[in-house]
Amino acid sequence: MKIALLLALGLAFAGCARGSHATAAAAASAAAAKNVASASDGAVVYLANCSSCHQADGEGLPGAFPPLSGNPLVTGSPVAVIAIVENGIEGRVAVGGAAYSGIMPRWKGVLSDAQIAGVVTYIRSAWKNRAPGVSASDVAGLK
Repeated sequence: MKIALLLALGLAFAGCARGSHATAAAAASAAAAKNVASASDGAVVYLANCSSCHQADGEGLPGAFPPLSGNPLVTGSPVAVIAIVENGIEGRVAVGGAAYSGIMPRWKGVLSDAQIAGVVTYIRSAWKNRAPGVSASDVAGLK
């Protein structure tokens, strides 16, 4: 009888621990989505996907691709930057009195929310820029 009672209590405690572990894992996952993305992870995404047009130094290419370094659009509303990265942009763009007419592809569906958050965090804090980062949940919230 004592063995059966101890076994039942052991199973009950194991079930509680398993349930609390799952709850803790879900809470950790939700918290991670709200945390600002890593600029260093974003640098990897930037170098692989963005630097061929905007250049490694963020200065862009005259007439084609605008600079990201010192660009008020990049350091302004994170909503605007996320929308451009997700949906791309084409047509004439003016930055600092200069016109650019390159085409930026949409990255939604190609990069994950975490990767987009990382690259946006990177460009908002790299070079001459000093704007706060964004999280994967910020990116997901714009869909």
